[in-house]
Formats: sequence, C-alpha cells, structure tokens
Amino acid sequence: MSAGFRTRVEHVDTDATGIVHFSRYTSLMETAGTEHLEVHHAGLTAFSAAGVDLVAADLRVTYLHSAVYRDVIVADTRVDHVGAAWFALAVSLLREEEDGIRTPLVTGDLVFAAVDPATRRAVPLPAPLRQTLRGIVPDAAHERNGTPSRSGPHRSATGYLGNRRPGARTPSPTVHRPGSGP
Repeated sequence: MSAGFRTRVEHVDTDATGIVHFSRYTSLMETAGTEHLEVHHAGLTAFSAAGVDLVAADLRVTYLHSAVYRDVIVADTRVDHVGAAWFALAVSLLREEEDGIRTPLVTGDLVFAAVDPATRRAVPLPAPLRQTLRGIVPDAAHERNGTPSRSGPHRSATGYLGNRRPGARTPSPTVHRPGSGP
C-alpha cells in the first residue's frame, strides 16, 4: 500500500442511487497519485519549485465494483514508468471492509507530462525529479524514453509497458506538445 491515502465516501460523492458517481473515482485517483508523489518528494510542490508544471496527458480507468456512502476507500499507487518528459502512475482504489479485507473498486493509469508554465509546451522532466521518480519505480525494466503510444497504458494490474506481448508497439520517441494535436 502506498502513501497512506484514505478517505470516507461522503454524500456529495454519490449519485441519486446512493452509489459513488463514476466521475468521482478519477478525482480520487488523482488525489491519491499526487499525495503519493508528495510523500516521495516528487509532487506538485517539487515540480513547481523546479519551474515546471505537470499536466494530465492520459487517463485510463477500469471500473470493477461500486462504493456507497460511508465506505472507506484506500489507494495502492505506484510510479509505473518514467520517460524523458512524462511519467505514468498506476492507481488502484479499494474499499476497506470492516474485517480488513480490501475490495478493488477501480484500477487505472494516469500519465503526467512536464510543461513550461509560460508556454504550456512540453519540457524534459527536471533531472533531479526524474531520478527521484525512477528511484520509486518498482522495476527498472519499465523505464523507457519517449511518450506513451497513442493507445496509452492498458492495464495497471500488470504494469505499464512491463508485460507487453511480443511484437507489441513501443512508445514513440517523440515528445507530444500539448495543444499540437494527437
């Protein structure tokens, strides 16, 4: 388990049926991810101090089970890949049952790109932060240079880029510049 993210479902999180609205999970995933980065001194605070902004470049979510009002949600978050100008987080949100068992609710991948705050153009990850991020990747074999492929991350449960089929497409070595098209 990572970074100690824990929250209780509030009434505002639910829809008319009393189930957590699907869109709320993405916000919780982002919060769990950014808290995980902060704990490792590679969060928004560190990027801002280095003169770089982070922008969400890709988001993939798989919904597994529902949560309801007053459920406790915890997160399992890891840095799954570090590129030259971007990195990917794998995030799972789990319902913590009274008996301690954790039921997976959603799994997904968030890809963040580094941009210049003034121009909003992609820039390389600052070297010290890239090293910090690489230091918390669970398997150094996941590291590659470049940008996620057009299809993006597929399954956080098996690891981003780490368990591709033989012959699977490798990410492009070019850096996507936000606002310049797909």
